[in-house]
Order: sequence, then structure tokens, then C-alpha cells
Amino acid sequence: MSTDLHPSIVALVSLAANIAANHPKQGLCQVERLKEYGVSREQIDTVIEIARHIRDEAAQTLDVSFDEACAAHFPRAAKKLAAIAVTEGGACCTPTPSGKSCC
Repeated sequence: MSTDLHPSIVALVSLAANIAANHPKQGLCQVERLKEYGVSREQIDTVIEIARHIRDEAAQTLDVSFDEACAAHFPRAAKKLAAIAVTEGGACCTPTPSGKSCC
């Protein structure tokens, strides 16, 4: 049994990782490869949406954690930080804006 992944799967994973990591090249070369492999625009768009959602969720979680730590050091800063909107998600996996699951 071969454990090699199909090149299109590797390109999809790489695209998602590039987007989620905010890589400067943004995975654009993977988009070209995916088009060459015949992966549909809808499937590529789904991967992009999920990767962006995970990236944004991670950033929000880090912002909340930072705000809490900062407030512990500077109690007066807590009021200023509280005025900056940060959305907290209760679930470990929330759906993307179009309702797609990232889990």
C-alpha cells in the first residue's frame, strides 16, 4: 500500500497552510498547480475560505489572550482594550461565514 498523497491533495494542503500562516506568497503557485490538476474553482474556494477562517479564529484567540495578560499588568489598560472589538468563539470549531465546517 502506497502512502504517497496525490499531488492535488499536497497542493490543497500547502495552499491552506500558506493562507493560514499568512505566508507572503499566499499559496498562489499552488492555485496554478491545482488548476493544472483539474481541481474545480469551487473546491479551491472552499479551501481558501476554511484556511482564512482558521487563521482569523487563531488571531482572535491570541488577541483575547493578549488582552487578558495585558490587563493583568496594566489594570487601567483593560478599559481601553475592552473597547477594541474581539470576537470570542466558545467552540473549538466554528463554521465559516458560508456555513462550511473547518473540522
